[in-house]
Amino acid sequence: MSPVKKLGLFAGFGLEMEYMLVDRETLEILPIADQVLQAEAGELTSDVERGDMAWSNELVMHVLELKTNGPTTTLHGLHQKFHQQVTRINELLAPMNGMLLPTGAHPFMDPFTETRLWPHDSSEIYEAYNKVFNCQGHGWANLQSTHLNLPFSNDEEFGRLHAAIRLILPLLPGICAASPVLDGKVTGFLDTRLEVYRKNQQKVPQIAGAVVPEAVFTQQHYQEQIFEPMFRAIAPFDPDGILQEEFLNSRGAIARFSRGAIEIRVIDNQECPLADVALVSLIVEVLKMLVSEERSSYEEQQKIDTASLASVFVQSLEKGRKTEILDTSYLQALGFSEKTKTVADVWQALWEKVQQKGVLDAEINTALEQILQQGCLAERLLQALGSSPTLEEIKTIYRKLSNCLSENNLFLP
Repeated sequence: MSPVKKLGLFAGFGLEMEYMLVDRETLEILPIADQVLQAEAGELTSDVERGDMAWSNELVMHVLELKTNGPTTTLHGLHQKFHQQVTRINELLAPMNGMLLPTGAHPFMDPFTETRLWPHDSSEIYEAYNKVFNCQGHGWANLQSTHLNLPFSNDEEFGRLHAAIRLILPLLPGICAASPVLDGKVTGFLDTRLEVYRKNQQKVPQIAGAVVPEAVFTQQHYQEQIFEPMFRAIAPFDPDGILQEEFLNSRGAIARFSRGAIEIRVIDNQECPLADVALVSLIVEVLKMLVSEERSSYEEQQKIDTASLASVFVQSLEKGRKTEILDTSYLQALGFSEKTKTVADVWQALWEKVQQKGVLDAEINTALEQILQQGCLAERLLQALGSSPTLEEIKTIYRKLSNCLSENNLFLP
């Protein structure tokens, strides 16, 4: 059997979206992912393949992941394919009085009393995590993201892609934050999911690092500076070696050398596939500009300090697009000569450059225009909710989000 040929830069895209299963009336979580998968497959399973799309379980029983079944060669029309999966799952959930709910976090679940971990196949991995970290907090049991996998075929491509992704990562919460409510309260963060996520493995801090990955641009350096310290740190808690694999890495972008891809993990799940695919389309086009050295040289991109990037990232979880970038070398690497610029300014300018290329579908452009003008989903939710909403007011708005998901429309307050 011949080895699988690795895809080169931007030759394919892997996209994954996580959704919550909730009660149609109360919006409380429904830990029935296994029942949904079984209803579709006709037998208990952790994965369902539906042509070029697939569904699978996650760590917790109230979350399902929808994904491309392997890499797809284009993002065009992909939001419709995800929406078809949403429609089918909602059909299966209807007799169970359930439905899918989007966004980066459930707004009022209590993870310490409601969490149920996946008990079936692969459960030994989940149990190993649970022993080390107690996977019942929000950062484990209540977070839904959209993952973007981008391929590389050799070390040179890996380095260029990793350099570009490091630059864009701190900017992503500014347009992708979608988790402003937790425990029934407005938290003060636009991206509460990532604020919790970046702290949930502090027992072994080498696992997530600064979330923005270190400045490493070859597989060997990645092995030496990221994997090996991480595996050494987890070893005392993982005597059977179950967790000492690539998947342990919890940075905001992780290298998967086993499949020749980098996975971006800091995108909050949006209100509908159209919004997710619109944001991903913009991200991909900006990465193409960076990788091709249209904005700055590869050498310049490699020099940007991780601490500087991490500082912008942490601020953006709270301030979103209002976050100021004061590091001129970072701005220069993004292709800007100004001494200071907000995240909003950066995205607006980058989007205008992408628009000039004429590569995005009209509906994707329209969605991006609305997001960039009216703010990320978290901002739009706060416009609707105010600063201290009641539980019923939260439920009313999140029911609207479930409608946005079922209809594949943006949430516009």
